[in-house]
Amino acid sequence: MGNKEKWLLWEDIDRSPFLNMAIDELLLEKSSPDEMPILRIYGWDRPSISIGYVQDFAAAEAPGYTVVRRPTGGGVVYHDKDLTYTVIIPAGHTINKLGRLDSYHVLHHAVLNALENLGHKEAGLSPDEMPPVDRATMQCFTTPTRYDVISMGRKFAGSAQRRTKKGILHQGSISLDASDGNKNLLIKTIISGFIKILALDFISYMPDDALLTEASDLAEKKYKTTEWNMGESEKRWRQT
Repeated sequence: MGNKEKWLLWEDIDRSPFLNMAIDELLLEKSSPDEMPILRIYGWDRPSISIGYVQDFAAAEAPGYTVVRRPTGGGVVYHDKDLTYTVIIPAGHTINKLGRLDSYHVLHHAVLNALENLGHKEAGLSPDEMPPVDRATMQCFTTPTRYDVISMGRKFAGSAQRRTKKGILHQGSISLDASDGNKNLLIKTIISGFIKILALDFISYMPDDALLTEASDLAEKKYKTTEWNMGESEKRWRQT
């Protein structure tokens, strides 16, 4: 028990789509190579849609939903019947030294373990070779890609990443159908999946007020803007 790796666990509250993206960006931006990875589990304060970094905004417009562009890739994700999580992997961590697909494989095995423990014994990861898709318009949960978590031909979980000199920002979404709509059960099982598969212990974490204040400012100046969300700016990633 004493030699298990330590990660930080932030069981966050429901927040606006713009603030959620800003928080994730800052968590990576402020990480140091020798710091512990972070698992952040969070929700959305309204029906929302997030789109990948290079996607067409028009592919996601829907009445009653607020749309935000993620700093990561991937497809269109509806955030009204899902559980979302973020993993921050600092630059000095072994997972950051893996190739992109290998890192997906490692992290998705934790999610796969959770689904198996929820009774999806036939669940698995989608195969290495998948047909090409139009990433500008693809819908996340109807378009499995390599190493997504699937069960009986249906996609239950997917994710997207952005890598910088600071490390990896890994943003994931899991359908609440995996736990028959029981969000608290899904949270508990996902945490257990990370503990088992990655052989780690979690330390409860909450950032200081300064980070949340900075995130609120970033949400207003970047993630809430038409320039960012419509793709009218260069959408450059903040570098430090």
